[in-house]
Amino acid sequence: MPERTIADFKRLLADQPTAALLAAAQADPRKGVQQAYQHYLRQAEKQAVLETRFNQHMRLERDFWAHGGQYVAGIDEVGRGPLAGPVVTAAVVLDDHFDLLEVNDSKQLTAKKRAALMPRILEEAVAVGIGVADAQQIDQLNIYEATRVAMAQAVRNLSVRPTRLLVDAMQVPVPIEQTRLIKGDAKSASISAASIVAKVVRDHLMTMYDQVYPGYDFADNMGYGTAKHLAGLASLGATPIHRQSFSPVRNAKRV
Repeated sequence: MPERTIADFKRLLADQPTAALLAAAQADPRKGVQQAYQHYLRQAEKQAVLETRFNQHMRLERDFWAHGGQYVAGIDEVGRGPLAGPVVTAAVVLDDHFDLLEVNDSKQLTAKKRAALMPRILEEAVAVGIGVADAQQIDQLNIYEATRVAMAQAVRNLSVRPTRLLVDAMQVPVPIEQTRLIKGDAKSASISAASIVAKVVRDHLMTMYDQVYPGYDFADNMGYGTAKHLAGLASLGATPIHRQSFSPVRNAKRV
């Protein structure tokens, strides 16, 4: 049998190598093989970390299923702090076939990674629901209550009815049993998936609003009070998507 080339090792190490192949790669003195072997070890370590985290994040869901539950929804929100734009919520129902190891708290992911995961979540999830509370509702109700209303809307928009909700530190006004978690988006895969969906949806909305209301840098700041946003408020005044109950919007003139 001819000696494996360095290219052979690279190809085989990238495709679920056997123990015998790993032993051969480890023993091969060629620099190119050793580089490929070390790359494999680094990737395997990253994969192991992802799998460990994923299994930790699925514990609540798996416990629910193990005790006879069928549909559990993770719920999260994005946009409670900005001066402009809606608060967006998402409810996501997963099942035991869900295997997106990279799903994590949206704040821990880059915009590129969130965009890549979004369609895969929509494909693998049993159901996804979206809720939105606009600036007017936020001003009328206050941000906390508007978020609760939007969360209830997300639950109602699911195509299945969950019997348990996993919620990131909130109480949703629906007659469904709820588990409230502190920093739930770092403890539940369902909540993590919901945080990604809500973030991507809201970012798309704010990018659109940047075209409708130029001069506030919405596509970059997503409505948060950055220097460019505050400069836009000072020179142009507040738009219909600004939250009038939030300072410094209250003191800005209306567009």
